[in-house]
Formats: sequence, structure tokens, C-alpha cells
Amino acid sequence: MQEVILKTKGLTKKYGKVTALNSADISVNKGDICGLIGRNGAGKTTLMKLVSGLTDATSGEFEIFGKSGRDAEKERDRIGCLIENPAFFGNMTAKQNLMYYCKQKGIVDYSQINEILKMVQLEEAQNRKFKGFSLGMKQRLGIAFAILDNPDLVILDEPINGLDPIGITQIRDTFLKLNKERGLTLMISSHILSELYATANKFLFVNNGKVVKSLTKEELDAECTKCIVVKVDNNKKALNILEHNLATSKYKVIDKNEIRIYEMLDRIPVINRELVMNGVEVSGIYESGVSLEDYFVSLVGEDEKND
Repeated sequence: MQEVILKTKGLTKKYGKVTALNSADISVNKGDICGLIGRNGAGKTTLMKLVSGLTDATSGEFEIFGKSGRDAEKERDRIGCLIENPAFFGNMTAKQNLMYYCKQKGIVDYSQINEILKMVQLEEAQNRKFKGFSLGMKQRLGIAFAILDNPDLVILDEPINGLDPIGITQIRDTFLKLNKERGLTLMISSHILSELYATANKFLFVNNGKVVKSLTKEELDAECTKCIVVKVDNNKKALNILEHNLATSKYKVIDKNEIRIYEMLDRIPVINRELVMNGVEVSGIYESGVSLEDYFVSLVGEDEKND
């Protein structure tokens, strides 16, 4: 059984009459790369600030690393975050900037800095001044800042935003390396689902301050993959007909009345006729499955907001 390291129930944040986050229930397992997906202004940043302790909840319950209440506050030392970018000094090198923040955080052992810079692919640029960094390099230095305390959970708000394809690939490689080699659990926000798809194994969709959907990558694939959805009164009988009469094994049983078939997409009338002629009552049969972008739009709509 996977260890749950972050869990919220009814987590709510209000600013006056405005509800920025409304009764959010989320769960993150140890080792997850959790993608937090939503339009700008949807509530992603508010959720991240609540989890990391940068703001207090109006109501709701919060549990981290198995602790709740006041005990949970102590566990926040195990969280590293990059939500509001640290003020790096332009005339200081990457290494000097990290040394400065080590002093600010009370870290006396500087030996880990070289290892961290290597993890974020800035080892060769450690003696270059920050003001000469590209946007992608600045983002990677921000990630280095977030893991200075050797945290167990790292929270990153829009770390891919504005990067070119090469920069995005480099950041993704960094995420996967941190997850695999350091065993870090990551929560990463974005307003573009396709950017996180290649990295995350879990997705939380946020819209208008609410967590509207929680899916594993496998469940997201099942939602988006083209298939034929068949609604029947007798799954057992229908499966027997699919396997023996239509010679298909590429299907998935969703519940006692729904089957999804992942082949013969152009043979819906044939499938329907075969089932009906053999005594299966078909209440619905149709093609389903959308692109990642269309699935995102179906959950959160198309209108853009500003933070």
C-alpha cells in the first residue's frame, strides 16, 4: 500500500468575500509527481501556498507526513517550494547565490551545493553570474533553491511557463532525475496539460477554486484514448460475444454495465448488431476519447483568467 504524505479535506481559503479555494479534497502519495492543472487564476497557487504554509486556511483539515493540526506545522520543514521566485542577485554566481540562501536558512554545510547544481544541470554554469542566465537556467536555479533543505516534498508553481522547447525538456529531465535519484515527491502546477503529461503520474484539475477531478496517468489515458463505449444489461454475456463472435480482446470493463473497446472503431453497427442478435440489450453505443487539450477544456472551460 502506498504511503499518503499529503491529504486535505474541505480545505478552503477566502479573501473577504472571494473564495480562492473551495473545499479541496486531495491526496498525494510518496513518490508521486503530481500535476496541478488549471487556468490562470483557478486556485492552483492558493492550494500550493496553503500546503507549504505561506498562507493559512480559512477552514478545512490538513494532514502531512501523517501529522495533523499543530504537529503538521512542524512537518512543513520537510517541504521545499518555489512559488514566489527568490530574489537572486544578478552580479553573484549561481554557487554564490545558493551559498547566500544557505546562510539565510541556517545551513552550515555547503558541500551539497555542488551536488544540487549537478542535479539541476547547472554544474558547468556554477561560476557564471546570474544576470547572464537564460530563463531556463534561472528556473533550474530556482529548483536548486527549493531543494537546499533536502526536502521530501517539493512544490513548484508554473516552473515551465515561458520556456522554449529545449528549456521545457531540460526542466522535465530535472524533475524525473529528482524523483528517481532523490526519491522526491513533487507537486507541479501548470495551465497546459500537455506540458506535464510527459512527467506527472497523477493529475489534479482545478477550476474556479475547486478540485474538479483527480486522475492517475492510467485513468487519464483511459479517458482520452479513442474507444467504443458500450452500455449493456449483461456484461458477462456481452464479453463472451466480443471475444468469441468478434474476436476482440482489447477491451476494458468499467463497471457492470459499461465496456470500452479499443479496436474496431469503424465497426460500431457490427458490434451493436452482434450483441443485440445474441440477446444482449444495448442501451448505448458510441465513440469516445479526446485529445489532452480537449479533455482539459471539457473540465475547466475555455475562458482565460488572469492571476
